[in-house]
Amino acid sequence: SLCFLSFKPSSNSVVPSAAAKIADSDDDDESGDDVTRSRGSSSSIVEPPVTPTLLQPRVVVYDGVCHLCHGGVKWVIRADKDKKIKFCCVQSEAAEPYLRACGLEREDVLRRFLFVEYLNAYSQGSTAALRVLSYLPLPYSALSGLWVIPTPIRDAAYDYVAKKRYEWFGKAEDCLVLQEKELLERFIDREEMMGRDQHL
Repeated sequence: SLCFLSFKPSSNSVVPSAAAKIADSDDDDESGDDVTRSRGSSSSIVEPPVTPTLLQPRVVVYDGVCHLCHGGVKWVIRADKDKKIKFCCVQSEAAEPYLRACGLEREDVLRRFLFVEYLNAYSQGSTAALRVLSYLPLPYSALSGLWVIPTPIRDAAYDYVAKKRYEWFGKAEDCLVLQEKELLERFIDREEMMGRDQHL
């Protein structure tokens, strides 16, 4: 089901000067630029992470080593003519702010992919898939009408395929990199992807 979240730091976190928000327009800022990462001190005390001050809207966080997921991402990119949706593989550093903001671990997203729409809402699994479809042009957006199927049934089908995806479709050693370089602009972790590609 659709979940609601608020971007609030914990009580012992350093509060950023700007209120946490998701940008409401596409820009070239990387989601990790405003993130203060945990670091150790001489007393071995780890400071809590600070909630990022800027996250991009409508981001799909997916399993980057899954061939099925990779194919699904490419399909959405080609269907999304208005370029509303962005992407990020969960194995990348760029995914960390989104996981923290939603209170999720990587294992949660490996089980059910994550779609962060805006400041107060994210969804996973079959619900996330339908939410993504709702942003696409016709005829694809009409598929979001599958909302009428009860969530437990949708999620059961989703979970079954998710558990079998590596067995049926294979798994890569590292996050798959798109061969079509012009599509990389849709990925908030594109710099990491390009860096991996150069080392292949």
